[in-house]
Amino acid sequence: MATFASTPVTTGKQSKAGGERQPGLEHEMNPKPEVIRSNYEGANKLAGTVAIITGADSGIGRAVAVHFAREGAKGITIAYLDEHKDAQETKRMVEEEGSQAILIAGDVGDNEHCKSIVELTLKTFGELSCLVNNAAEQHICNDFLDITRKQLECTFRTNILSYFFMAQAALPHLKAGSSIINTTSVTAYKGMPQLIDYSSAKGAIVSFTRSLAINLANKDIRVNGVAPGPIWTPLIPATFPEEAKVEKFGQEVPMERSAQPSEVAPSYVFLASPDGSFFNGQVLHPNGGTVING
Repeated sequence: MATFASTPVTTGKQSKAGGERQPGLEHEMNPKPEVIRSNYEGANKLAGTVAIITGADSGIGRAVAVHFAREGAKGITIAYLDEHKDAQETKRMVEEEGSQAILIAGDVGDNEHCKSIVELTLKTFGELSCLVNNAAEQHICNDFLDITRKQLECTFRTNILSYFFMAQAALPHLKAGSSIINTTSVTAYKGMPQLIDYSSAKGAIVSFTRSLAINLANKDIRVNGVAPGPIWTPLIPATFPEEAKVEKFGQEVPMERSAQPSEVAPSYVFLASPDGSFFNGQVLHPNGGTVING
């Protein structure tokens, strides 16, 4: 069941698959990610809309929430696992932009919890315009044979099954003109040897996006995706704790750097807004110049 973040909850620092906390904590990061550019000017592209964003406590999800708020969204549901301090900060930032926000904590890998997220959103805001599936976890494993069944199931449950669950819960309440946006990854297209289960799940999101887009086209509900490249989010230091690896993060792309969440979130604004009205079954690639032909 869903729980509001204002309710004290005792949680450990282990991920569902064991090991270090996933997806990490933004308030512990140094340097802090840039959520939104100081000169970003909203244009009411999402005026009056209501969005659910999973994994919205930090990283890309936080940036999307704040950008949606600056673009005039009426209400935003910040769905997250148990990173309460980060989620409270996201809520503060959204409300500072003039939008309402609610916090719902829990595991989106649980189908019943996903239903609760939608129910609480409708109870609070009365409608739903956009679903952003963004929750994710990843676990480094250099030897393919070391990927355990538990890790595999957790990775797929968070990274793709939750997208099914959330879409199924939201769909009966989405009207013509609504949109679903799924976060996939550049790894879905080029692979990553240390993240085989994660890359596979992200590849499944691409196929899910394309297939659901065709399925819902006659309802005028658009389904698209965003496949970020290296982005400075809590997922990175949580996955690559060695300092040298973090310092080099993103240098392999043509632009030779990682991006800030502020550079990715506008892709979601575009896909959620009327500007993206003829985009369906497509994936945008803010990845620093890696050429994707898939």
